[in-house]
Amino acid sequence: MSNFDIFIGEVTGTALLILLGGGVVAGVVLKRSKAQNAGWVAISFGWGFAVMVGAYLSAGLSGAHLNPAVTIGLAIEGGTKWSDVPLYIGSQMLGAIIGAFLVWVAYMGQFKAHLTDPEIIAAQPRVEGLVDQKSAPAAGPVLGVFSTGPEVRNPLQNALTEIIATFVLVIAILTQGLNNSGNGLGTLGVLITSFVVVGIGLSLGGPTGYAINPARDLGPRIVHALLPLPNKGGSDWSYAWIPVLAPLIGGALAGGYYNWVLA
Repeated sequence: MSNFDIFIGEVTGTALLILLGGGVVAGVVLKRSKAQNAGWVAISFGWGFAVMVGAYLSAGLSGAHLNPAVTIGLAIEGGTKWSDVPLYIGSQMLGAIIGAFLVWVAYMGQFKAHLTDPEIIAAQPRVEGLVDQKSAPAAGPVLGVFSTGPEVRNPLQNALTEIIATFVLVIAILTQGLNNSGNGLGTLGVLITSFVVVGIGLSLGGPTGYAINPARDLGPRIVHALLPLPNKGGSDWSYAWIPVLAPLIGGALAGGYYNWVLA
């Protein structure tokens, strides 16, 4: 595959992944949305279907990594050239930013209704002595539409949760349907991976919101920080390193485990 194929595949596939994944969260969370309060099961399946759409679109172009942790795992396993890794990750980041921006466009009215609601404004923590409350370090009321955050803030536990969940994702991708001849599931593997993401969300998503993808978290967090949203609160940059670093560790461990134990 050419560099252009990798770029187009990863940008477009990741953008669709974030548009549909962030979109289901927006639909469940934001006021004046018909899907409000649909719950965690809807979010888990929404993200799984988002993976399916983005991956099917990009599988023939770039191999449908859509995730720097997957790219690192595949590079360690040997299926991806290390020289292609920067292009993959850069394309994924750009796609994630585009997808997050499109979530805002699609739900623009709901964002405004939610963030100007007196009940939502009154519920937000304020930092004493801080003139500009948009700079507050706390996560704002709609940050969860864009990025993840822990229910119990414990950096070690939060990082371990993301490492474990990402390990499950990447090892499932590396091993899906392989037989003694080394043949896998082909395009059917995209569907299997989508259900793996649903399973991770239902089983391991509760503690941190299961980023399991550095681009999925960092790109939209940047968009949240830049968008002109009223009363949006902080982007929680003190936590942002965990959903970036921990999934990369989880993906690397999965690639190493595959090579050393399963290959």
